[in-house]
Amino acid sequence: MLKNFTAAPHRVMFFGGALQAIAVMLWWTFELATRYGIVGQPVSWTIAPSAAHLYLMIYSLLPFFMYGFLMTTFPRWMAGKEIPAKLYVTAFGLMFMGAVLFYVGMIFSVAMVIAAVVSALAGWGVALYALVLVLLDTRPGDKRHPIVLSIALAMGWCGLASFLGWLLTDEYAFLNLSVQSGLWFFLLPLFASVAHRMIPFFTSNALSQPDVPRPFWPWWTILAASVAHGALSFAGATSWLWLCDATLAASALYLSYLWGLRRSLSNPLLAVLHVGFVWMGIAMLLFAVQSFVLFYSHGATSIWGFAPLHALTIGCYATLMIGMGTRVTLGHSGLPFNIDTPIKMMFIGMQLVALMRVLADVLPLQNGYVWYVVSAIVWLACFSPWVWRYLPAFWRPRADGQPG
Repeated sequence: MLKNFTAAPHRVMFFGGALQAIAVMLWWTFELATRYGIVGQPVSWTIAPSAAHLYLMIYSLLPFFMYGFLMTTFPRWMAGKEIPAKLYVTAFGLMFMGAVLFYVGMIFSVAMVIAAVVSALAGWGVALYALVLVLLDTRPGDKRHPIVLSIALAMGWCGLASFLGWLLTDEYAFLNLSVQSGLWFFLLPLFASVAHRMIPFFTSNALSQPDVPRPFWPWWTILAASVAHGALSFAGATSWLWLCDATLAASALYLSYLWGLRRSLSNPLLAVLHVGFVWMGIAMLLFAVQSFVLFYSHGATSIWGFAPLHALTIGCYATLMIGMGTRVTLGHSGLPFNIDTPIKMMFIGMQLVALMRVLADVLPLQNGYVWYVVSAIVWLACFSPWVWRYLPAFWRPRADGQPG
């Protein structure tokens, strides 16, 4: 079983990501329920729970899936050698140990939290080193996507290091830099780049359309606007974000239109990627309106709270994570590319999670915090069937008898 488990990078990394998808939200549901007095009493954690939530979502859940995906696809994109098992197993071991230590440290000591982040940094560094080796050791060619992805991952490593700086010094600037770097220099460029590289390809294959366009200028615009958003947010100039956010939204929605969002709905496994990406345009429109209201009112009015952020992180990132994770799991486990009704309902349920979490901040709901807890519970109800269905595939032999 161990030989099967370590036979390919997506096996170990997706295993860690699947467990984290449950563990992260179990902890957050418990935190919200006790904080608002729904059950029990508030718990005194060793670090601020809001900071822990940001860390877990940005740096301890999504990276497992992204490294599993990229360690599988990088060699194929550039006709390079497969990444050695010693590198991806070492990276997984350090990242997974960091994930476990983080939960323990939140209960017992900040020193253990610091050790957890150091372990995650080391694992992340090994994984990034493995990807950069592929990038450098392959023949010259069109490496725009791999280069941008490598830079985004490096910025994520820097954001993780900045979180460590906050733990060591308690200086808010480090935490702020970690959040902005993680969201705008790491995650959005990474997901936008993977989508730009893969969605037209999958669409062309699934719908037999060889002419799916993939212009590069909207992608470059999205990358530049994301970096501008992060820089302005770090500087506290939130009333000017609408300038880059509206541009980013327009570029993302234009790509959704070009790639055929409506046509994709006939293929569920393809549709989830298109729906996930269109959430990026919707989220950035919400960010733009939110910022413009601040600009127009000279900072006197703020609307919608974290609604735009959750439209982006749950609607876009989580949906794309599920879509890409499912495709890689099926394809590299020798299973047919089809999904049954429970998994389809899980995809739909994640859209409900995003809508509930957004509307909880947009609408003037009484006891809106209840919807925070409900959306977290629905997340668990959606992800649990996925984990139950696909987790065993990570330690079983491929169904088609092929290696990997």
